[in-house]
Amino acid sequence: MLARLGGIDRRWIFLAMGLSIAVPILLKLRFPEVPGPMAKATFNAIESVPEGSRVLLSFDYDPGSAGELQPMANAIVHHCAARGHKIVFMALWPLGKQMAEGTIKDVLLEFHPTYTYGKDYVQLGYKAGNEAVVKLMATNVPQQYSTDAAGAALASLPIVADLAKLADFKLIASLSAGYPGAKEWVQYANSADPEAFKVISGSTGVQVSQLLPYYPAQMEGMLVAVKGAAEYEMLVTAKYPSSEKPALLAERLGQGRVRMGPQLVAHLLMIGLIILGNVAMVAGRARGGAR
Repeated sequence: MLARLGGIDRRWIFLAMGLSIAVPILLKLRFPEVPGPMAKATFNAIESVPEGSRVLLSFDYDPGSAGELQPMANAIVHHCAARGHKIVFMALWPLGKQMAEGTIKDVLLEFHPTYTYGKDYVQLGYKAGNEAVVKLMATNVPQQYSTDAAGAALASLPIVADLAKLADFKLIASLSAGYPGAKEWVQYANSADPEAFKVISGSTGVQVSQLLPYYPAQMEGMLVAVKGAAEYEMLVTAKYPSSEKPALLAERLGQGRVRMGPQLVAHLLMIGLIILGNVAMVAGRARGGAR
C-alpha cells in the first residue's frame, strides 16, 4: 500500500494543493497566532509612547503590496487611535496617499468617529524626492510640507501648527514595500536626533533582509509580511476590542489571520506529502530487497 504512493498521479497532488488553498480562502478560516518578539516589540513601542502623542505614519507602498501591508496598516492605525495619538499621514510612494485615505475611512473614522480632521489627524499626502524628503523633514518639516494634501496651510491646523522637525514626533512608522521606505527612514530620520522618537516598520517579506541589521537598535519594532501582521492583530484586538462594532473590527483587523489560513493548510499538506513520499520510498526499497 505504502509503496504504491510513489506512483500516485501528480494531478491528485495538484488538486489537493488547490483545495488546501481554496477552502481556507472561501471559508475565511482564522487560526490563533502566537505573537513573536518582533510583533511584541512593535506593540510595546506604540504602547510606550505617552497617550495623545503626535505620531507620523508613512504609507510607502501601493496596491501591489497591499496584501501584506494593508493588514498592518489597519492594525497600527487602530492601535494609535485607541491610544489617543494625534496621527499625521504621509507617503513617499505616489499611490501611498490613496492607501492612507482608504485606511482613514475604513478604520480610523469607522471605529474612532470622534477623530476630527486638523485636530486629531491630518493627511499631508505624497511628496516626490525619495530620501531627500526625509532629509529635509528631519530639520524643516514646513519647508517640505507647507500645506496638507488639500492645500490648507499647516499653521491653520492645530495638530501641525507648531510642527518644525521630525523630532517633534514621538513615533515614526513606515509601511514599506521597498525603496523609498523604512530603510530610508532609519538612515536619514534617525541621524538627525536618534533619541527624540521611536521608529517602527511594517515590511514585505522580500524587504526584511535589508531591515534586519537595524532591529532592534535603530528600529524598535518590525512587522514582517502577513505572519507579522497576523501576530500583531492578535495583540491589538486583545487589548483594544470594539464594544460597538465587534464583528466589523474582527473583519477589518483580521485580514492577516485570514491570509495566513491558506498558508498554514498548504504548508501542512506539503509536510505531509514529504513524509509520505519518504515512507513510500523506504517501503519500496525494503520490498525490492526482500525479493
